[in-house]
Amino acid sequence: MTHQGDQLLRVIIVDDEEPARRLLGEMLGELPGIQIVAECCNGFDAVKAVSEHQPDILLLDIQMPKLDGFEVVELLDPDLPVIFVTAYDEHALRAFEIHAVDYLLKPFSTERLTTALERARTRKGQTPEVSFEAIATAARPHASHLQRILVREGAQVHVLAIDDVDFIEARDDAVVIHVGAKEHLKPQRLAALAGRLDPDRFIRVHRSFVVNIDRITRIELYAKDSRIAILADGRQIPVSRSGYARLRELL
Repeated sequence: MTHQGDQLLRVIIVDDEEPARRLLGEMLGELPGIQIVAECCNGFDAVKAVSEHQPDILLLDIQMPKLDGFEVVELLDPDLPVIFVTAYDEHALRAFEIHAVDYLLKPFSTERLTTALERARTRKGQTPEVSFEAIATAARPHASHLQRILVREGAQVHVLAIDDVDFIEARDDAVVIHVGAKEHLKPQRLAALAGRLDPDRFIRVHRSFVVNIDRITRIELYAKDSRIAILADGRQIPVSRSGYARLRELL
C-alpha cells in the first residue's frame, strides 16, 4: 500500500496503553508501504506529534486520560484522515459524524486494518461517504453535554472548564470564549459549539452571543424592543427579542 509515486504512508499511533501500541505497531510492520513516524501515549503528545510530523493517517484510541480521542480530533486539521481504534463500540456513531475514515473495534485482524488504511489513503483530502445503516448496528448515540472546551493557541492547548466560561461571542467563522478577563479564540461556528452545551445553563441570547445564565444579574431595557444582560462583573451583552423569551423561561 503506497501513495501516488510509491511514497510511504506515514502513520501516527495514539493509545494510552503500551501493549496496544506495540501490537498495532507490529501489525503495521507486516504491511508494505507503511512508516510509523510517531507513537503517543496521550492526546497532548498526539497534537504535538501531528504538528511536527504531518502524518498521512492518524490511528487514534478514544478513551484516554487528559484528552480523549474526540478532543484530539477537535484540535487537528479536519482534512487529516483519522481511524479510531478502540475496545468500545458506543462511540461509533459520533466517530462517523465527525467524518472518521473508519472505526476499528479491538480485537481486529490485519486484513481489517489493511482495509481501513486503504480507505484512508483513497479518501485523503475528501469527505468520506458514510453508510450510517452499517454503523448503526454497532453504535449508540452520545448525549452528554460538554464539560470542558479545548482551545489551541500555537503549540499550547488550553482546557477551559465549562463552569469557568462567562459567555461566548461569535466572531466571523470563529468564537471568542470569555473566561474572566481572558479571551480565547476558537475556529468553530457559534451554532456548532452552542449545540453541545447544556441548554439549561448556556442560553443563546443573541445571534452573536451565548451566555452562562449563572453570570447574569439582571436584564435591563436598553431601547424600544432592545435589552441588555448585565453580568456579575458589569459586562453588558445584547439580548434579542427571541433571546429574551428564552431567558424569561429560565429566570
